[in-house]
Amino acid sequence: LSIKIPGSEEAMKYQNDIEIKVDGEIVAIGSVKTSSKDRIDKIFLDKLMYNRLTQTNTPHFAIFLHDVQRAGKEPDFRVGQTFLTRHFKAYTVGLSPLDGVYYCDLRPVMKADRLLKEHIKSLDCLLCEDVWKYLY
Repeated sequence: LSIKIPGSEEAMKYQNDIEIKVDGEIVAIGSVKTSSKDRIDKIFLDKLMYNRLTQTNTPHFAIFLHDVQRAGKEPDFRVGQTFLTRHFKAYTVGLSPLDGVYYCDLRPVMKADRLLKEHIKSLDCLLCEDVWKYLY
């Protein structure tokens, strides 16, 4: 996707993992990532830049496959959480919330924390329920 930069002849290249289109028009943009660590910022900024450059309010959503990584040293390997709770909250409250955030494997904090629980859902919720809000 190429977005013209206002006041310029140049355009910004914009890559999306998912584009939901209705009658050829983009009605929602999705990003699919293996984890949110070091990637969550980009999705929030992509929404901000895309909507400002196109002067639209196109919904953006994120799908994360997991947020864990191997931790510890051999032979005591364990699984460590990589979800950056404070980063997610800061972008959601201070910038602009994403229109949907979906995980294949919800972390316990995502089920317990009030703000996270409000903004983060399981992937089946996107596939069975929320996808329709983007289409209509």
